Amino acid sequence: MNHPNNPVPSKRILDQATLVGRGASASPPPLGVQEARPALRFDRNELSGAFGDIGTDFPLIVSMILIAKLDTASVLIMFGLTQIFTGTLYRMPMPVQPLKAMAVLVITQKLSGRILYGGGLAIGILMLALATTGLIDWVARAVPKSVVRGIQFGLGLQLALLALKDYVPAGGLPGYALAAAGLVMTLALLGNRKYPPAALVILLGVVYAVLFKLDISALGRSVGFTLPHTSVPNISDILTGLVVLALPQLPLSLGNSILATRQVTADLFPRRAINVRKISLTYALMNLINPFLGGVPTCHGSGGMVGHYAFGARTGGSVVIYGSLYLALGLFFSAAFGQLIQLFPLPILGVILMFEGLMLMRLIGDMAASSADFAIVLVVGLSVIGLPYGYLVGLVLGTLLASLVGRGLTGLAR
Repeated sequence: MNHPNNPVPSKRILDQATLVGRGASASPPPLGVQEARPALRFDRNELSGAFGDIGTDFPLIVSMILIAKLDTASVLIMFGLTQIFTGTLYRMPMPVQPLKAMAVLVITQKLSGRILYGGGLAIGILMLALATTGLIDWVARAVPKSVVRGIQFGLGLQLALLALKDYVPAGGLPGYALAAAGLVMTLALLGNRKYPPAALVILLGVVYAVLFKLDISALGRSVGFTLPHTSVPNISDILTGLVVLALPQLPLSLGNSILATRQVTADLFPRRAINVRKISLTYALMNLINPFLGGVPTCHGSGGMVGHYAFGARTGGSVVIYGSLYLALGLFFSAAFGQLIQLFPLPILGVILMFEGLMLMRLIGDMAASSADFAIVLVVGLSVIGLPYGYLVGLVLGTLLASLVGRGLTGLAR
């Protein structure tokens, strides 16, 4: 059974699916040779890869702004700056995403922005404590790779189902036609380093919006310069946010944002794998700053990295490009938020989100050699999507099962 600190690189799983690309050289350096810290690239592949996670991010950001009545400029500017920060720091497509459990709770329970910012600060403090005390390293050692793969499988399945159930049908018959065109374009160009697909698919959505949805004159009249608004969460909001938002978010963050993201960096960049403490520290830093400048709580995520990589990204340049888009929208176009939403039709975002989910699920292929490990992957993945507090249940149950298997105490070991 494989341990998370001794990963079997599965970059080949993606490469064999043509994600590295036709005509591209992607062989890793020889064993024992450390890969140099790469320069940030800003080519067409990084541009395509920049949009590999937009299907997850944009709808959640839009919904939180509308439901919690957040300041649009502050949210977009801070989200853009955190992307630029992580792309520059990590020099790989390290994603920044809204905290999903928090976002869902805010949207479904119609919580206020004050509680959201309090919850963001609370989870930033929790993650800082886990990183500085070394507890996050203990968690990484305790949770086996099969459980991490199960979390990735469950998340990938959630993303794909969300895309098919909610995003693709959103525009009615024209939406289905738009999604079909985006799907054909993506399948035809996926992995093509000369004509990477994501930027072209996004362009298709923008053209559709300009022709049928967007009021160009209203967009032009709304151009202006805006800076983020400052705020200070009070103790009451922090405590409420801790109980209502941070604690439900923590298992998902441990499983996906920290452990699964560390695993994906080892899979895709085996000479540049990052330890869980560094990922935890940048996670904490973002959430210790965001609440004071109106930014939504954010994390890293394995699905986002796979999405960026799948659509062409190989350096942090993709994340810098992506962040610069949000930064520009926040600084100059936040007053036209209603029009900006139209630029990214949900059926197009659904196509990108579906492929992100599919590529994430493909990573479990390296568990197929062991029937016990593969069974644990499936148990964890199904727990994630089918049970209340599924990430917590899957994390604990999978780790217990792996321990029993290791001791030969279950039928899975035979």
